[in-house]
Amino acid sequence: MLRTLTRLFKLSALLAVLLVATCAWYATQPLAMRQSVVDFEILPGESMKQIARQVADAGVEVWPPALTWLARLSGHSIHIKAGSYRLDKPITAWELVSLMSTGANAYAEVAFIEGWNFARLRAVLKAHPDVTHDSDGLSDAEIMARLGLPDALPEGMFAPDTYSFSRGSSDLDLLRRAQQRMQQVLQREWAVRAQGLPLKTPYEALILASIVEKETGKAQDRARIAGVFINRLRIGMPLQSDPTVIYGAGAGFDGNLRKRDLLHDTPFNSYTRAGLPPTPIAMPGPAALQATLNPAGGKDLYFVARGDGSSEFSRTLEEHNRAVMRFQKAGKK
Repeated sequence: MLRTLTRLFKLSALLAVLLVATCAWYATQPLAMRQSVVDFEILPGESMKQIARQVADAGVEVWPPALTWLARLSGHSIHIKAGSYRLDKPITAWELVSLMSTGANAYAEVAFIEGWNFARLRAVLKAHPDVTHDSDGLSDAEIMARLGLPDALPEGMFAPDTYSFSRGSSDLDLLRRAQQRMQQVLQREWAVRAQGLPLKTPYEALILASIVEKETGKAQDRARIAGVFINRLRIGMPLQSDPTVIYGAGAGFDGNLRKRDLLHDTPFNSYTRAGLPPTPIAMPGPAALQATLNPAGGKDLYFVARGDGSSEFSRTLEEHNRAVMRFQKAGKK
């Protein structure tokens, strides 16, 4: 009996050594990934077994039981941090459990949407729980100075996109990234612009693109809308864009655009003033910039909303007035 117990003890010890050795070997092996970037989320209260399964399902070529035992035997399992994680290169199992136990790669996201103005952009950043709000109390001008652009106005200067960042990152760092990306996109599109456009600088292109962004209801109309505004600029005709009037009205606009608003002169009223407004009125996306700098050809000078998101285009005022009557009448039925 004693001999049997001794053998069982030795076998158990051998198995334990083999388990530890296997875990040690496994811990140092790079884990393949089914795609170049793998994202996964760890929720509060999840077990190590659940976490290992989620990592595997997300695209990491890991054997969940082995990852679970590695985390438990190393003591990391009780320190796993909830949060979002991103892997952009293969790592070992040991590096993975260490990463999850420190939360070093936990990240968050924030979306900047095409057509937003800077006031809304600031409000979204201020409300984000994972952002450090270093811009609180700063004026727009002070923010631009912190970004190294003391003479620039902020409107339209930031690229709409979804930005991933480490939790606790400064809102100023996110704004800096978005500003740099906008400049990259703007310079890229400016370099391949159509010839003969009535736009002297990339900033003028940015201004017009912001108007195109706000006027576009359906993507297929974007280049043609840009073409209307380009044609108007060429002949000195006012742009007559409602979104510029609304922007110029500021916070006092109640959502109902009236004739008196169109007649009230501001630097942004493109009915009372010819040419471009002094700044962009929103963040244009890459598609709006592309359309602005490579607009559709033709002689269209007018467009009106059809009521389904698309636009009706006209070359003459007479055609336009008929289109307005037709679609306004249809909209009142």
